[in-house]
Amino acid sequence: MIKPRTPPGVMELLPRDQIAFQRMLDTIRRTFEAFGFLPVETPVFELSDVLLTKSGGETERQVYFVQSTGALEKQSEGLPELALRFDLTVPLARYVAEHERELAFPFRRYQMQRVYRGERAQRGRFREFYQCDIDVIGKDTLSPRYDAEIPAVIHAVFKALGIGDFTIQMNHRKLLRGFFEGLGIEGARQDLVLRELDKLDKRGADAVRDTLLGEGFDLAPEAADRLLAFSRIRSRDHGDALAKLAELGPGTPSFEQGRDELRAALERLRAMGVPESDYAINLSIARGLDYYTGMVYETVLDAHPQIGSICSGGRYDDLAGHYTKSKLPGVGISIGLTRLFWQLREAGLVDTADSSVDVLVALLDDAGLDHALALSQRLRAAGLNVETQLEPRKLAKQLQYADRAGIRFVVIRGEDEATRDAVAVKDLRRGEQFEAAEDELGRTLLVEREQLRAQG
Repeated sequence: MIKPRTPPGVMELLPRDQIAFQRMLDTIRRTFEAFGFLPVETPVFELSDVLLTKSGGETERQVYFVQSTGALEKQSEGLPELALRFDLTVPLARYVAEHERELAFPFRRYQMQRVYRGERAQRGRFREFYQCDIDVIGKDTLSPRYDAEIPAVIHAVFKALGIGDFTIQMNHRKLLRGFFEGLGIEGARQDLVLRELDKLDKRGADAVRDTLLGEGFDLAPEAADRLLAFSRIRSRDHGDALAKLAELGPGTPSFEQGRDELRAALERLRAMGVPESDYAINLSIARGLDYYTGMVYETVLDAHPQIGSICSGGRYDDLAGHYTKSKLPGVGISIGLTRLFWQLREAGLVDTADSSVDVLVALLDDAGLDHALALSQRLRAAGLNVETQLEPRKLAKQLQYADRAGIRFVVIRGEDEATRDAVAVKDLRRGEQFEAAEDELGRTLLVEREQLRAQG
């Protein structure tokens, strides 16, 4: 007999945890749609030559390939034909290039699907995980005004999820690159320095400074110290952010453009009603990928900084250059929901959910089956999720089952209740029992459900 076991690097949940995870997905989806984003789904696998559009990069070294048994028998040289997607950005690039003539631009898309990476098996790292992405894609150009809307969406998502206070941290790659130019750091060395600065929170300032002074970087001590001082700049509120940007003094054209766009984004955020305590500038954020060219974002939980960024992204110049001659600039963010859920659960910030079933209709004897089935249908028509007990068991066993499954209400119709066209309702959440008329039962339970939801 084969021992049942899941492969390493996957998150498989019991039903009540799965309900909690599903509710987070539903909340994110509703918020994305409230901001006018449209749903997209792409296949779990792509053609290998389409997916692997460039060589190198850590992510592309973690790709899972797909082979049918028939293809294995005819195996030839080269890569397998198909590969599992390792993020949602490359499939989006292919999708927009392929359907460019059918889409309305700017194209506002959200996508919430699983992706696959051959991560080294370790606690909290997943090989299969959900990403929840939004992007706004322009044709030829895309106004920087969209760069301010994205953090407003981030704010709405995490407020709706209710997982604690958070801060949306922002920076601008042109501000960074312009500062580098002012220090005489040019060309490929900028990319090296950007990647190193992105490790500040993980490695610490001393380790990063030593690297910047070492082989391959060869920065002067004064330049390294100015870089680190620049990277330590954080704001406390809206006015402080604007003041700190002003204190940077004049810079190169790239520097000035980045600062102007960052200022404008801060003003748009305030205009959209995002509390100034929930966003800040953080000039250490670089987002190591060369892909980003403008605004960059990282979101952290204030009380749990050890969790790291719970949502990140930024502006890019050309989404689909490998697939089309059209220039398709955009801005977007991604939430790695599987890892976030796992971390929140480990930190005690996500509770096991009640069942999605509102009511269990109990069955005391076979004679009551038809009535129980009919009553269940009436309750469903009223808007409740109902499970019907189809075989009679001792009432204590039925109550124990409902409690273990997280079902709040148990409806019981004994002989006494039947004579009064009533039922007894056991509220397992409150530990109370009350009687209700059958023709009022649906409305009564809906009111009880909404009252408890309103209490949080």
